[in-house]
Amino acid sequence: MSRAKGLPGLWGAYRLRWKRRRFLFRVWRKRKQIKAVHDRTSKLSSDAIFVFSTVRNEMLRLPYFLKHYRALGVDHFLIVDNGSDDGTAEFLAAQADVSLWTTKHSYRLARFGVDWLGWLQAKHGHNRWCLTVDADELLIYPDYQSRDLKALTAWLDQQNLTSFGALLLDLYPKGPLGDANYLSGGDPTKTLCWYDADNYRHKYHPYYGNLWIQGGVRDRMFFAAEPDRAPTLNKTPLVRWNRRFAYVSSTHQILPRHLHDVFDFEGESKTSGVLLYTKFLPNIGAKSSEELERKQHFENSIHYTDYYRQMIENPTLWYDGSSSYSSDQKLVEQGLMSKGSWV
Repeated sequence: MSRAKGLPGLWGAYRLRWKRRRFLFRVWRKRKQIKAVHDRTSKLSSDAIFVFSTVRNEMLRLPYFLKHYRALGVDHFLIVDNGSDDGTAEFLAAQADVSLWTTKHSYRLARFGVDWLGWLQAKHGHNRWCLTVDADELLIYPDYQSRDLKALTAWLDQQNLTSFGALLLDLYPKGPLGDANYLSGGDPTKTLCWYDADNYRHKYHPYYGNLWIQGGVRDRMFFAAEPDRAPTLNKTPLVRWNRRFAYVSSTHQILPRHLHDVFDFEGESKTSGVLLYTKFLPNIGAKSSEELERKQHFENSIHYTDYYRQMIENPTLWYDGSSSYSSDQKLVEQGLMSKGSWV
């Protein structure tokens, strides 16, 4: 499929420009909702790589989350804590490479944290490589263990590329979710070591110009009767940021639309990665109960209410067709990410 196919025309382009401006205005309006606890960004170099994230009650994941991204070459973390009460804010405040902001305002009404992070990206991330991820997302890409983000972003710069795409890959254990063993600080992929490898589909979004990817275990287990309602798995998490950019829906969509040119189209082979999704750690039942009570998650339709209730019931997601997670090379061979010209 040609990148030119599906362009929105002059009127569509005009509407997209105004949509982006409205998002940027929202970001500016919401900036006062976050309060700086520790802003340690002033002495960082212009080529520093930043991680941006909004978190709430993530003490189970954060030690390994920070370890993973530090090993990957991240220089600094800019994090918004949304009213945690499990020690998350205190833990982050004590980390020398973390700048922390806090807020108790509505996550949902801030476009699920996008508005808060958008202000930090505009203020601190302009012309820097910025990686926007949740605490349950671990980015990997071909040869990530031998070539860090410094190497990847240098290569992207050489290719005149300003964005990098990744498939959200649900990981899960073999037995009931709540029965798995995991201790904070450990590698979650040793507990969540299975995934669905071959039930993915995509379609081209004519308005935003991105590939809309669905499938995986949540599609198979919870949305088989209504597959169009299954979670979206395409993300554009790594971007050389410009203060005029704006995420639309989490990192699934971004404007300007040319930043979506990150996955393979017909006759092309683009380098891409995978976000290892560690949602299904043993605390998933408690997290789901909290989401049902707080009603702050964007997926709060009747369909997702039922999904959360099923999570509380301690299901088993594994089946005979599950694939074991072992390496980035295996994911390349299965077509879940691409090496492209990254050699």
